[in-house]
Amino acid sequence: MEQNNDPSQSDGMDDAELEAMVSQIEGVIDRGPTSSVPELPDFSDMLEQAASSSIDMLNDVELNVKIELGRAEMAVDDILKLNNGSVIELDKLAGDPVDVLVNEQLVARGEVLVINDNFCVRINEIVSGANGPQNKDEQDENPPAV
Repeated sequence: MEQNNDPSQSDGMDDAELEAMVSQIEGVIDRGPTSSVPELPDFSDMLEQAASSSIDMLNDVELNVKIELGRAEMAVDDILKLNNGSVIELDKLAGDPVDVLVNEQLVARGEVLVINDNFCVRINEIVSGANGPQNKDEQDENPPAV
């Protein structure tokens, strides 16, 4: 089978059609795209409003906050013997910082104060997430205070 490499012989397209196609392509290239992309509106105000409203939604979220004075391990028999006036020895000394737990996660340490006959806690240190219990197994190793 002999291959035809002569450019003067085309595959059914004459020179006039070929020139018309080339000029049409050159016209598109010279003009650039025929349609323009519409300009998008500025969404920054809407994004700021959405961010502030999502923070506002958290204002009504209730969290379980505990102040832990200390911990103690006791046998069930010893717990059943407790009565009014019993003393339980904790693993912390008087004056040591107390732990502030939010949803069972250690978030801060502080000191216990009495103001107008009410107990309160002054936060002295915010604890990073790495220092608190990371999972349920670590929490179970230290039994809650009784």
